[in-house]
Amino acid sequence: MDNKNLKNYTIILASGSPRRQQFFKDMDLTFEIRLKDIEEIYPDNLQGVEITNYLAELKANAFDGEINTNELLITSDTIVWLNNKALGKPKDYDDAVTILKSLSNKTHEVITSVCFKTIQKIETIFEVTKVTFNELTEEAIHYYLDNYKPFDKAGAYGIQEWIGLVGITKIEGSYTNVVGLPTEKVYQYLSRFATEN
Repeated sequence: MDNKNLKNYTIILASGSPRRQQFFKDMDLTFEIRLKDIEEIYPDNLQGVEITNYLAELKANAFDGEINTNELLITSDTIVWLNNKALGKPKDYDDAVTILKSLSNKTHEVITSVCFKTIQKIETIFEVTKVTFNELTEEAIHYYLDNYKPFDKAGAYGIQEWIGLVGITKIEGSYTNVVGLPTEKVYQYLSRFATEN
C-alpha cells in the first residue's frame, strides 16, 4: 500500500522517535511530523495496556482543534511491563542500571499502543510482545550504557542494538513492536482505513 490508497488523507506522525519515523519510511508511507510536548502522566490505577492506550490517546487529544478534515493523526506509546510495574525511559544513568538489572534473567512484556485520530473519530490498537533476557552481568550493563546510551528508550534498551544480540534469549510476538512500533498492525489498520474512507 502506498499513500495513493489513502486518497485525500495526509498522514501526520506525532512522534519524535527516529525508530518510528524510520518504520513509516520503510513502509513506503508519505507523512508529515508534528510534535507537541506532552507531560506523560497517567492515573495510578491503570495497568499494562491501559497505560499505553491512555498515553497514546492523551498525545492524540493534544491536537484537538488542529486536525484538518483530510488528516489522519497517528500517536504512539510504549512501555516495558515487569512485575505489574511500568518501566518507562530511564531518568539517568543509575536508573538505567537499575532497570537493566531488573530485566536480567526474566521475561517482561513490551506493550505499544497506537492511536489513529481524524476529525470524526479516534481508534486505538495495541500489541504485546514477551521478551526474555539471559543474565546480564554488571560489565555487560555498563558496556552497553557507556557505548549505546539508550536513555531515550523504554526499559533502557533497544532490541536492535548490542544488548539485544548478546542478551535476549527469546521473543514471543512482534519484533518491530519491541523496537517501537507494531508495523504489521499499523499497516493493517491503514489498509482498512483506506478501504473505508
